[in-house]
Amino acid sequence: MTSGDFVTADDKGAGPAEERVATPAPVPGDGTRAVRAGLPEPVKYEPTLPGPVFAAHFHLPGEPTGPYTYGRDENPTWTLLERAIGELEAPGQESAETLSFPSGMAAVSAVLFSHLRSGDIVVLPDDGYQVLPLVREQLTAFGVEVRTAPTAGDAQLEVLDGAKLLWIETPSNPGLDVCDLRRLVDAAHAQGTLVAVDNTLATPLGQRPLELGADFSVASGTKMLTGHGDILLGYVTGRDAELMAPVRRWRKIVGAIPGPMEAWLAHRSLATLQLRADRQTATARTIAEVLQDRPEVTGLRYPGLPDDPSYKIASQQMRRFGCVVSFTLPSRERAERFLDALRLVDDATSFGGVRSTAERRGRWGGDAVPEGFIRFSAGAEDPEDLVADILRALDASAA
Repeated sequence: MTSGDFVTADDKGAGPAEERVATPAPVPGDGTRAVRAGLPEPVKYEPTLPGPVFAAHFHLPGEPTGPYTYGRDENPTWTLLERAIGELEAPGQESAETLSFPSGMAAVSAVLFSHLRSGDIVVLPDDGYQVLPLVREQLTAFGVEVRTAPTAGDAQLEVLDGAKLLWIETPSNPGLDVCDLRRLVDAAHAQGTLVAVDNTLATPLGQRPLELGADFSVASGTKMLTGHGDILLGYVTGRDAELMAPVRRWRKIVGAIPGPMEAWLAHRSLATLQLRADRQTATARTIAEVLQDRPEVTGLRYPGLPDDPSYKIASQQMRRFGCVVSFTLPSRERAERFLDALRLVDDATSFGGVRSTAERRGRWGGDAVPEGFIRFSAGAEDPEDLVADILRALDASAA
């Protein structure tokens, strides 16, 4: 039974003479939806989740009609994954559509480059993902005017006038600032501006941008959505088919398609999303609370802390606050000694995996952060063990 089914009197054992009263079935919780998202109708002797379909072409006699014709256009494994993500990003929104991509940046690029033309204006965050400056260079080369503003304080509103597209990243990566999505969406739509939200850090279990009015929810599925650090994936979920048509066309033109194995692994991983998200977000808050008491730690940010600058807005539009904590140690050298002293945390980029990771973000360039800035991603280890490891590493790095 799905969330759209109804329970009648007959279903409850009522006799034929009794009046049948349709009662809506309970709306399933996050865990139930994650476990069952995108699964096909059960078929006797078939697996619950069919294996990946490896096919460049399909049998196609006669007219080329039907769902599967050529491997660059559609694949049954993508279909199930896209249905699953759509059920999480936009539950109950029948007009919503999801497209999968081989990476988060492929999904980002598909929205931007399919909807913007020379002479258009786009507003980007100036504190977002570090590849956005490269995107800005390419858009500018194509004749698109790019304006930027910080995420905090809804500052993008100040440069929104006349824009074709507003790109929002909330919480921002790596600074963890949050903006008021409803406010920005309302202002954008009032002047005919499209809104896309990077939902990578929150995941659809933490935040649903389409329900808050956005036209697109875009994310890197490489991070917490799949959560094991073993595949690259991206997706776009759009409000309606008309807005998604250019995105689909872009995917076909550039061939930015996910491999069937990656798509299957991603779908398999969704089943544990709620379990992972609950464990990792709870651990992230525990770590943030512990770091509050360390004198060498400054600039601590976690949207789930009541005294965080983002907490008020985040608590109004987020249901989970994510697994990432950011903070600054006194120097580059101190930060590197801290990372080297950790035993349960991998010094690696990316975030959202079941194994905790941390890195000094300044080593990449492109992020306006202090040299000692740390982005910490809480994994699924026992929180007591992680806290002990962090405290020990902080003490060891002081020498």
